[in-house]
Amino acid sequence: MVSEKKKLAVEELRGELERYPVIGMLDMFKLPSRQLQEIRDNLKGKAVIKMVRKNTMKLAMENVKIQGLKKLENEIKNQPALLLSEINPFELAKIIESSKSSAPAKPGDIATKDITVKAGPTNLKPGPVIGELQRVKIPAGVDGDKIVVKEDKVVVKEGEEITKPLADVLMKLGVEPVEISLNLLAVCDRGTIYTRDVLFIPREKYENDLINAYKNAFSLALNIGLPTSDTLPFLLTKAHQEAVSLAMEANISTKETVGNLLAKAKAEAEALKEKVGNLELKEKSEQRKREEAKTEGEEPEKDEVGKESEAGTDKAEKKDADKKQKKEG
Repeated sequence: MVSEKKKLAVEELRGELERYPVIGMLDMFKLPSRQLQEIRDNLKGKAVIKMVRKNTMKLAMENVKIQGLKKLENEIKNQPALLLSEINPFELAKIIESSKSSAPAKPGDIATKDITVKAGPTNLKPGPVIGELQRVKIPAGVDGDKIVVKEDKVVVKEGEEITKPLADVLMKLGVEPVEISLNLLAVCDRGTIYTRDVLFIPREKYENDLINAYKNAFSLALNIGLPTSDTLPFLLTKAHQEAVSLAMEANISTKETVGNLLAKAKAEAEALKEKVGNLELKEKSEQRKREEAKTEGEEPEKDEVGKESEAGTDKAEKKDADKKQKKEG
């Protein structure tokens, strides 16, 4: 049987759930009291953290007719608490994110990110501690009166458990790898549920996504020729450039093309003049070569004729001499 005290607690919580339009589900597991108090101070006037028993929370949420609140019940786990507010859920997430503080690692903690020990001098003096460093695979040596880490070393990766020897070494080195903050699991904002993976996306990512979306939309509209207040000036410029180009190709004279057409005609005329001049020079050169070749070819012919005449005369004279000699004989 439910006690009157419990009924009163349920009724009080139900009234608060109905009062606030933004309801968040928290997990307070392993949250140190000092950090909790700091977070409460940061949220003062903006949100209220309500810590109650699981059964009280479930009963109060079941008796409130708020759209989406049933989904928030699924996030009740470990040490739940409610975050009640009237401000935007993303503003709440931003406040929580900025309220993070660091703390030493404890044995059994799960690393939420890679933990790296940086190279450089430490505040540790030479002694047995250097063996402790080497046992957790931190490359260490002695430089003067100080122990130094020789190179950056990832000592535990995201999702891995932090062992006691490593936790002890990290504490001695002054490394506080654990980030302490409210674990906001989900928020119900007037019936809409926002989960952690949405709430804690950096604002810069949203801004970059919007910028990229605008650029892609503008490029698409420009490529398909869709006139909008943003694309119209560029489309008109593009259309004008294409019209001028077409007029130039078709040799259509307009106030935009006449100057270029005249310059084009002049350039073509000069090119033609140069070509004709080159042809004339080539023709004259070939004519001169033909004349020289003709002159050189006639002289040898005359010499041959002269030689043949002389050879014929000698032959006739020899024949007459032979006849004369025969008669005398």
